[in-house]
Amino acid sequence: MTSTVLWSLIAIQIAMGAFDTLYHHELTERLAWRPSQRRELLLHGVRNLLYALLFVSLGWFELRGVFADIITAILASELIITLADFVEEDMSRKLPATERINHTLLALNYGAILVLLVPVLLSWAHEPTGVVRSYHQNWSWLAAVAAAAVIALGLRDLAAAFRTTRLAPKAAGALMTALPRNQTVLVTGATGFVGSRLVGALVAQGHSVIALTRDPKKALALPPPFRVVTDLEQIPSDTKIDAVVHLAGESISGGLWTERRKRAVIQSRVDITRAVEALVARLAHRPAAFVNASAIGWYGLRGDEALTEFGDFRSCFSHDSCEACEAAALKLMRLGIRVVNLRVGLVLGTEGGLLARLLTPFEFGLGGPIGSGRQWMSWIARDDLVRLIAHAIVTPSLTGPVNATAPAPVRNREFARELGSALHRPAFLPLPALPLRLLGGDFAKELLLGGQCVLPHKALKSGFAFRHPELRGALQSILGNEFDRRRHMRLDVTERMKLT
Repeated sequence: MTSTVLWSLIAIQIAMGAFDTLYHHELTERLAWRPSQRRELLLHGVRNLLYALLFVSLGWFELRGVFADIITAILASELIITLADFVEEDMSRKLPATERINHTLLALNYGAILVLLVPVLLSWAHEPTGVVRSYHQNWSWLAAVAAAAVIALGLRDLAAAFRTTRLAPKAAGALMTALPRNQTVLVTGATGFVGSRLVGALVAQGHSVIALTRDPKKALALPPPFRVVTDLEQIPSDTKIDAVVHLAGESISGGLWTERRKRAVIQSRVDITRAVEALVARLAHRPAAFVNASAIGWYGLRGDEALTEFGDFRSCFSHDSCEACEAAALKLMRLGIRVVNLRVGLVLGTEGGLLARLLTPFEFGLGGPIGSGRQWMSWIARDDLVRLIAHAIVTPSLTGPVNATAPAPVRNREFARELGSALHRPAFLPLPALPLRLLGGDFAKELLLGGQCVLPHKALKSGFAFRHPELRGALQSILGNEFDRRRHMRLDVTERMKLT
């Protein structure tokens, strides 16, 4: 088998497969850390190991007789597994356009490979059973490298598939025990990282949910029953709504801060808040509380200052966007609605947010501090944030800004060390500040290299108890690791408020 055309097609298949795995499966979709993708990971793992066998066999040997029949059977198995994978992907997640295009090209290229390869295998099958050494210069070495890579990826995917059980989020119902029974809650941004968990918690406790989302297809992943709307005008004026949780809006961390993007971020948040105000104004039964998701970026870059809700700010884009969002929310007070502006820190979970982006590099031993590592990271576990939202809805004393952060912020270098420890990986490779500043500008300065040491003064004073007050315990719980729970008991509130 010396066809240059055949080996060129195999090389193309390897390149497209590598792109699909690294860009889509690892960087974009982060499949290895998504509990919902267990079956997809199993399919990927088995397929990769079969690919390894094919690469080694075709790159270094000519397999005759029964061995040729085995290779043909493996090729057929690869085709069946790929078809099953396509079905699983369509059922379990929404594929981006680039992944669909890549899959189509992979399928077409694989078909061309079969057209050229199967006749060769059929001819070998009619020969006496045996193994003949074969060498195709650079093509053989390409096959060997590809085999080693897919073996590693295949074993990793199989291991990831088996760990999904411990990564699966715990039962959501317990997160909503603070709410009275039979509440109706309008949730904007219901299909997002936080919104989806909040909807799951509300539904699990028997509450009625009205989910506002731009993409109804994404709502199919939410646990029923709930009502989906794509526009607040779809809600009749006689609808009873007890509370509104506003999570929608363009993400401030979704891309570089061009002037156009800055305007889009601010406008998206203000427009939706105004739409909520218009809805509330025409409702016969107005909600008692409006819980609005702002961010700790409101404080600006404050160095090592310990910040509570009574702190001041320093002007920057993070502050400007949060201030616009909070100001729009406070206008609902004119309608007799209690408004809580949750200034949310870094939300930790495997299904979204900063942690999800860090898991892959840290898992492969490529993690470490960002820049100097001295910048503060004020974080909160996603489940604690959902609980705090419920607490804000039912606590009349909470109004205005409320810091939604755990009581133990950490410096970035400590965050990197704890994440590496939770994954049993080293975490000493720093991400230099200079290229981040050059490439990211204000985005990097404010979100990556800057930070705030934020304390949840009002939440603690109102009686809210964090289940994950310390980073180590939070990471261990989120990643499903066993740990000594005695080391992660509830922190003494007084001591935490003394943090400097």
